[in-house]
Amino acid sequence: MHLDPPHLAALSAVLRLGSFDSAARDLGVTPSAISQRIKALEDRIGTVLVRRGSPCTGTAAGQRLSKHAEDISLLDAALFKDLGVPATTLPSRLRIAVNADSLATWFVSAMAACDDLLFDLVIDDQDHSADWLKRGEVSAAVTADNKPVGGCDHVSLGALRYQATASPDFVQRWLPNGPTPAAMSLAPCLTFNAKDQLQRNWLDQHIGSQVRPPQHFLPSAQGFIDASCAGIGWGLNPAPLVDPLIASGALQALRPDSTLDVPLSWQVSRVLAPALQPLTQAVRQAARSHLLQIV
Repeated sequence: MHLDPPHLAALSAVLRLGSFDSAARDLGVTPSAISQRIKALEDRIGTVLVRRGSPCTGTAAGQRLSKHAEDISLLDAALFKDLGVPATTLPSRLRIAVNADSLATWFVSAMAACDDLLFDLVIDDQDHSADWLKRGEVSAAVTADNKPVGGCDHVSLGALRYQATASPDFVQRWLPNGPTPAAMSLAPCLTFNAKDQLQRNWLDQHIGSQVRPPQHFLPSAQGFIDASCAGIGWGLNPAPLVDPLIASGALQALRPDSTLDVPLSWQVSRVLAPALQPLTQAVRQAARSHLLQIV
């Protein structure tokens, strides 16, 4: 079965931008042309690919086809580069799953080293980012899973260290005698989202497995730090971000000798691994500079 590249490009643009009008502007054609291309592709595949709405979203088949189109673009770009053929199109788009704390601490430096890519980042907990690879919805991921995903190359990167922190006023109010199990059961904690297990893991390791404090849900790495400084709750924050705040007195480590180290890995689709080798090298270099290296 042959799939027309303009049809695939229309599908990718609609799913990326959320509407037929935006896709038309991006590709320099009319909305009617986009609609015709999507219909032709749906007729060719024999199933609905786009859920019309505000925004438009892809069905499972639509998402797979869209990613397939982006993968082909990556492979073409790598081939042209190897052959010394000048690029005549925009940089290829790459969809990656990455956790918010990696994005806030070290991953951007890896992105900056690859200006021939357009990044489409999916933000998810490091314990769940591998699921995006398993479903075929991303081409690479930063994961906390040491087991390689089937069909993927696996590179250990090091560990991101977390420190349980709160403002001095919060500690004085809620933990005047230290982080005892009784006090920690009452002191509000910060949780990124329902998937976030960092606070629970730290409590299990250092305070007690039965301690379950009330929670604020706050899905933002910077918001976590701001809320900690404001005395809203305590939480596990990446050491690279909070070490200066601890040194200045804006934050206080609940137990300075009780950090939580989360090993991270880079997993990339084996089919795309050769084309993404420069990015893999950039990821490894950024990790060496910012993460704890596990011996």
